[in-house]
Amino acid sequence: MKIFIEIPTWLGDAVMTSPAIENIIKMYPKAKLTLFGSFVSLEVLKKHPNVEENIFDDSKLGGNRYKNLRTLAKTAGKFDLAFSFRKNFTTKFLMFFLKSKKKFIYKRYTTTKNHQKNHQKRHQVLRYNDFINKSLSINLEAGDLKLYFTKFKFSKPTLGLNPGATYGSAKRWYPEEFAKVALSLHKEYDIIIFGSKNEEKIASEIEKELKKNKVRNYTNLAGKTTIQELVEIIAGLSLFLTNDSGPLHLSAAFKIRTLAIFGPTNFMETSGWHNDNEQIIKKNLACMPCMKRVCPLKHHKCMKELKAKDVLASFNKENDLRAKTKGKEKKDTKNSKNTKNNKI
Repeated sequence: MKIFIEIPTWLGDAVMTSPAIENIIKMYPKAKLTLFGSFVSLEVLKKHPNVEENIFDDSKLGGNRYKNLRTLAKTAGKFDLAFSFRKNFTTKFLMFFLKSKKKFIYKRYTTTKNHQKNHQKRHQVLRYNDFINKSLSINLEAGDLKLYFTKFKFSKPTLGLNPGATYGSAKRWYPEEFAKVALSLHKEYDIIIFGSKNEEKIASEIEKELKKNKVRNYTNLAGKTTIQELVEIIAGLSLFLTNDSGPLHLSAAFKIRTLAIFGPTNFMETSGWHNDNEQIIKKNLACMPCMKRVCPLKHHKCMKELKAKDVLASFNKENDLRAKTKGKEKKDTKNSKNTKNNKI
């Protein structure tokens, strides 16, 4: 069984397809996968043991894009099944020329009328999984996010800071606030600053604040990691502070304790899937969520009104709750042992 899969362009969306892809493999355990997509998406999913080939979508790099897409489709080979987790015109064009016995293009499904009536949002992981269930006439649940990387092992507890967000400025919390959180926690954690090449300036602003306050136990990795290194380092963190962005979903895949900042986007759709260690931190404003790349009202209150003290209060509250739970568990274990001894 040969299966072609076009994966989403963005890092986070690519990660969120992983439960759906795992369900394809459940149906066809020996299937050989050909992945098609952006460089970033291919890098994060290419280690799946069923992946036989990766085809980088370079159709926009030169010449006529549609002519390039047609060539890519014609030379990709023959497939038994083809899925695309995208739904734009270029996808339809690509799939038209692709040689496959059956072809399926992503569509959003709403489960109930009540769901539409209440304007409730459905997590993107479930939407991708709905697509596969409908396509294959199956009814498999969406499992955990699944990435085939090895965790980096740190010698000390480590806090990761991710101040960027590729989608747009509206999703970015402010560097000075990231720095304030780091300044409050640097005695407990070593600090790593993440970011792409385009986010080096944001990362340097945080670094400047740390230097000014004589903090030395930090590393600025903005623009210096491969996708594999990014995944493996995030997977080894003790704590991760991040905007709603691709790296948020990397931390969710490894169930890292995460402080997730949300502003213009809807946490019900794009929070970390199946990560019980995630705390969502946000304001409740009438304009939220606007789902825009740039604040349409020009004030950006969803981020400006959210302060480091809010994040630290949430973090400390969760710490207290964990301490109480841990204490109760110890007490219950001790009582259980005493009961057994009394019976003896």
